[in-house]
Amino acid sequence: MNKLRYILLAFLLSTVIVGCKKSWLDVNIDPNTPSNTTAAVRTRLPWVQHYFLYAQGTAGVRASLITQQILSIVVGSQQSEAAGWNPIAGMSTTPYQFFFVGSAANIQDLIDKAEAEQAYHYIGAAKAIRAMGFMLMTDWYGEMPYTEALGAAVTPKFDDGKTIFEGCLKEIDEAIEYFKMTQPATATPLSAGDSWNNGDVNKWIKLCYGLKARWLNNLSKKSSLYNPDAILDALSKAPLSNAEGTVINHEDVKENSGDVLFSDPLKTSIVFNNIAMNENFRVTKWFVDILTNFDGRGVEDPRADKLIPWAQFGTPKEFVRSQGVDMTSPIRFSGKGPVRAEYNPKDDTIRINNNTRVISAHSWYVSSSDPARWGDTVYVSLKSSSIGYNGDVSDIYTFRDGTVGATGTFYSRPDAPTYLLTYAEMCFIKAEVLFKRGDKAGAFNAYKEGVLANINLMNSKLATYGNVNPSKSPMTQDKIDAFITNGIGTASDITLKKIMTQKYIAMAYSQQNWNDMRRYDYSPEVYQGWAVPYEYLNTAAAQIKIPLGKYFRRVRQVSHEINYNSANVAASHPNALSDDIWSFPVWWDTNE
Repeated sequence: MNKLRYILLAFLLSTVIVGCKKSWLDVNIDPNTPSNTTAAVRTRLPWVQHYFLYAQGTAGVRASLITQQILSIVVGSQQSEAAGWNPIAGMSTTPYQFFFVGSAANIQDLIDKAEAEQAYHYIGAAKAIRAMGFMLMTDWYGEMPYTEALGAAVTPKFDDGKTIFEGCLKEIDEAIEYFKMTQPATATPLSAGDSWNNGDVNKWIKLCYGLKARWLNNLSKKSSLYNPDAILDALSKAPLSNAEGTVINHEDVKENSGDVLFSDPLKTSIVFNNIAMNENFRVTKWFVDILTNFDGRGVEDPRADKLIPWAQFGTPKEFVRSQGVDMTSPIRFSGKGPVRAEYNPKDDTIRINNNTRVISAHSWYVSSSDPARWGDTVYVSLKSSSIGYNGDVSDIYTFRDGTVGATGTFYSRPDAPTYLLTYAEMCFIKAEVLFKRGDKAGAFNAYKEGVLANINLMNSKLATYGNVNPSKSPMTQDKIDAFITNGIGTASDITLKKIMTQKYIAMAYSQQNWNDMRRYDYSPEVYQGWAVPYEYLNTAAAQIKIPLGKYFRRVRQVSHEINYNSANVAASHPNALSDDIWSFPVWWDTNE
């Protein structure tokens, strides 16, 4: 977190030679003599955006493990242990690394360059991303270097969550003021370097107000600071339609090189990069349940087909939707399941398990010797294929005989959008605030609008595919109407549980879902049918990190800080270096 990182960023900016849509990620203007002073604002901004987006996207995927949306079947991996609430140090690193090394270290140089040419809108973008990044850091780790971060201090002091939170709010206000300024004609237009909103300053301003609404609402436990009027005021200036949200569109194209830090494709969805390059991830039964029987009404959500993966089974081939893994059962604890399913693409039978089992031609099987695992074929992987990573012109994972092994899901495809901040989220925040005020009618209208906004936003992307398979096709109007009419309730029976559970669905793979669950202490009275994982309740090591009666509240400090800034880490929190630090709330998650 010192000046050395500026040198690394100069290297990154000048050595990654790839293009992106509208040349957002073109090379440094002086590729043969890299320097942190020569990169133009239009070249620097998209890299700052890219690395921040990867940090928050990775945090969102890991939050989805913690909150029981998905799981990994690789026993002992950091992803699997996070889902089982037995976290290990490996889950701490990537959000920190991509924000600080890839994004934040370049922000001040971007601001300095922009100030020199009065490119005020670039300063606004830089300040907004800085605020978003540090808010992510305090959401993730609690305490973090902030006031001394990115400066000359080799071992910067840590700031508490309150300092970081208030600083980020101040920076977002500063960003808004810069966006409202008129740039001179000589300044680089924001459209030349903005990979998020294509230079639309009004969308940036709405993004900033939406972030304010999100962050102010995260103070719901702090009665002395929680201000519903301020939240509603911010919402009035935030996105008021899907068109005004900030949605990042990704591409699946052949690339000459991948990301410098991870070698992942640069232009593909962060969710794809995190979970869909392999066959290791599955959806949980809890997530399937809230999509297929929300509020116990027996009316399936039209998004279920798009958020749960499918595969082809039988002869003739038939698409079958995945079942969800029951995290409240002992399947992972004693059964060590689910086990990855395999497929025999041959025209002949094969024999496995020392010739004791015959597998039919063109059929699925599990090669485990444990008969209890043979039924794990019902759990379909979230895997997608891609041009950039697999050299595959289709994003659908298929076997040699053409059988679909996994359709992918809405967010896991390589060209899936990233919903940075949406109108749907704003609706759910409004619904929550109005419900707490006793305005049931207003809360229901906002809640209903939030559900529709998310469905319509998803459908705008799905419509670009055509009718490819049950997962990769638009939702039909009859299913949408049936769900809205019969599946979400009415103003007379609106509850906080409905609002927050529907918000969770609309914000799949989002860090904010973990923030919200922490705010409500993981209550099943707020999240329909939610429960802690069985294996946590039966694993002594997990209960050392998160003692019984407590919850998964934060992530332990990254090893870089523990190894090289240990004195300041130790001073940042009484339990910073204790095994149970995972269970201690971050600042906004307390009533104090």
